[in-house]
Amino acid sequence: MVAQKAKVTIFDVAKASGVSSSAVSYALNGKPGVSDATREKVLQVARKLGWRPNGAAQSLAQSRTRRIGLVLGYDPQLLSVEPYIMRLISGLGSALEEHDYSLLIRMSMDDDDEVSILEDWIATSNVDALLLLNLEIGDPRIELMKNNPQMPCLALADSSLTSGLPTLMSDDAAASGTIIRHLASLGHKNIARVAGPEELGHSYIRDAAFSEITTELGMRYRCLHTDYTPESGAEATKRLLSVEPRPTAIIYDNDVMALAGESVASVKGVRVPEDLSIISWDDSFMNVAVHPPITALSRNILESGRLAAQLMLRLIDGEDVENVEEPPYELIERASTAPAAQ
Repeated sequence: MVAQKAKVTIFDVAKASGVSSSAVSYALNGKPGVSDATREKVLQVARKLGWRPNGAAQSLAQSRTRRIGLVLGYDPQLLSVEPYIMRLISGLGSALEEHDYSLLIRMSMDDDDEVSILEDWIATSNVDALLLLNLEIGDPRIELMKNNPQMPCLALADSSLTSGLPTLMSDDAAASGTIIRHLASLGHKNIARVAGPEELGHSYIRDAAFSEITTELGMRYRCLHTDYTPESGAEATKRLLSVEPRPTAIIYDNDVMALAGESVASVKGVRVPEDLSIISWDDSFMNVAVHPPITALSRNILESGRLAAQLMLRLIDGEDVENVEEPPYELIERASTAPAAQ
């Protein structure tokens, strides 16, 4: 006689039902995220197997974990060199520690992987709130969070991308105008931009603003999209410097690409800023560690991280949080920009 298994788990139910353990958790706990047919199938299988809820686990799920969840969908190669995300995490972590909270970080290699991690956190209540970064147009994470309002969530994005989710916003369209008008004031009429991935929502917003404002000012504008790495920034710079008429200014969507671009210009004998002005969208210590130092859009990323943490703690406490704007961008002029060569 085979001994009967002492305790039936959700993994047993999932195997017998032919669905994921996350789907079983949704169904058994009455959460949205599965169809009515799937929910009924899971409940029937659970009854047949004799599944019973784990009282200790339920009590734990109903209490706070004191953790905020963040999934990083960055290429590890980029994450190892770009300062932005580390400054954001520093601000988040310092503010959370003041309230005895910690940051739970997972890495994902693709969009499906990231959604699966979020689904698991929602199903298991393994975190008290979620932070979303780098939203894409029609991002599936938005629909997931709209279907699971029980999980507090904050997005760092333009509010046009978040479908009403609480959002910490940066005004990328206005920042684009600041850069373009600065270059126009220096007499630049032929400019280019080395941008991030085209599918990212903030790239789309910057693209639209650059096209609209340069057209309004009668400027020639070219744009090449990259993956944000210094290698892709260098390659894009080589391409832009090979066309005629060559741009008199290039804007880079992050600091590591701006540094790579300045290096390429030097190798090609293109003088910065006499022949080519360079601007970085992100500012960091690296922009002042090179010669000439690079003009950049600056904002307080540490403060943005702290503000994001404070907003998520309010959401966890059940407060309604309106959309909030990050500290504004400021253009820091350095020696990499000058009047356009005649």
